[in-house]
Amino acid sequence: MLSLLTDHPLFCALILILVDLGLWRLISAHGSAWKLLVRVLIFALFSILLFNEGLNPMEPAPWADNVPLHLAATGLQIGWWLFGARTLTVLIGAVMMQRVGHTGRLLQDLLGAVIFLIAIIAALAYVLDLPVKGVLATSGALAIIVGLALQSTLSDVFSGIVLNTTKPYQLDDWISIDGTEGRVTDIDWRATRLQTSQGSMAVIPNSLAAKAKIINFSRPSNMFGVAVSVQVSPHARPSSVIEALERAMQGCRQLLESPAPSVALKSSNSAGAEYEISGFVASMSEKRVVRNQLFDLAFRHLQASGVNLLSSDEPGVASNLSRPRALLDSSPIFSTLRQEEKETFSQNMTLQTFRAGEMILAGGEVSDHLFIIESGVVSVTLKRHGAPFESGRMGPGEVIGEAGILSDTSLPADFSAKTFCALYRIEKSYLKPCLDARHDINDAMQALLDFRLHKAQSLTEETPVALPKKGFLQWLRNRV
Repeated sequence: MLSLLTDHPLFCALILILVDLGLWRLISAHGSAWKLLVRVLIFALFSILLFNEGLNPMEPAPWADNVPLHLAATGLQIGWWLFGARTLTVLIGAVMMQRVGHTGRLLQDLLGAVIFLIAIIAALAYVLDLPVKGVLATSGALAIIVGLALQSTLSDVFSGIVLNTTKPYQLDDWISIDGTEGRVTDIDWRATRLQTSQGSMAVIPNSLAAKAKIINFSRPSNMFGVAVSVQVSPHARPSSVIEALERAMQGCRQLLESPAPSVALKSSNSAGAEYEISGFVASMSEKRVVRNQLFDLAFRHLQASGVNLLSSDEPGVASNLSRPRALLDSSPIFSTLRQEEKETFSQNMTLQTFRAGEMILAGGEVSDHLFIIESGVVSVTLKRHGAPFESGRMGPGEVIGEAGILSDTSLPADFSAKTFCALYRIEKSYLKPCLDARHDINDAMQALLDFRLHKAQSLTEETPVALPKKGFLQWLRNRV
């Protein structure tokens, strides 16, 4: 075997190329460092074999009289140039991926193409001894023809290089290109691919993206803008509208405290006034949920302040009702009461106010009355591992104290006023007989209690602690 290697070095060089191709495919992507090391070592051995045999890649093969041997040597010399170009591009690619990551892939491919072009020209000039000037002139004319035919494609390619160099967006960024909004899933030679919020794929040519207006929602990181506009009557007092919208803003826990959300008057004319709530959320997936929640909270808090949206169908009917009576209409629990029953209920509701930070119902306290929130924001606080945390916020129309009414029990949550709050109170002595007579209201209140108990349990239950793996290797690490 050793004599075969020493007597046939060209055959050994061919085997090295085949071994390199095989190992490059066999070694997994996780062993990229090993792949580079193996490729460099095999190229070094390949070069040693050629030079020891007298094959200089800078000169034509020396065995012109022996045609088969001359062709084999010429092929190995050309292979040396291509092998070297491939090794160099792999090394450059590894360095670029560490520095610029995936965004440098286009530049890496372009640099690799230039290196291979130089290697091919060098092989033609040195190994085949061809006139390079003529080859370059021919290739230049061919390049002009191909460039004119592929003008739009080349525009996409170079625009892609510019986009990857300037980095207006990266993979997984949420962006908008000329009104098309989505998450960046891929940036290749020709186009940028976006996954839209509807789940579809948008392919935007790089030349179009380079000229278009680009909005990157992911920068600064973990901060995505959200805004909701509402239109009200131009006769509504601006301070009352802004105060109600600020309470709606405080009722949404997903809004980031910094930068602080705000309320502003956008426009006003004889047809109506438009106000906007704007703020930021921590993830793109929350934008739609928060926008819907903000609009619902704005509607409820405006209604609690006696302000109707411009699109409201029945502004006159609500103004004829007392606030306790209108509150029963908006409550999902008491909305099934007949008109005369609502009138009786509203006469047995007393108004009670709480300052910001004041406790409304403490956790563990059995309530002998039911509260219906008329206006303001109520904060719900639970405890996990002895530490309190805010689990939710409540607004107009929601009820507090149903556990004491239904089963003489209590909830583990503290209900406190986050803003100035006005609540209507219904005593248990009056409400209990009504619930016994109206099973639909009793069932609705029981479903609400079950939901709150289940949510409180899921939020406060302790997550299991993952036990560390035990074994010989872990034991050995602990001993080192």
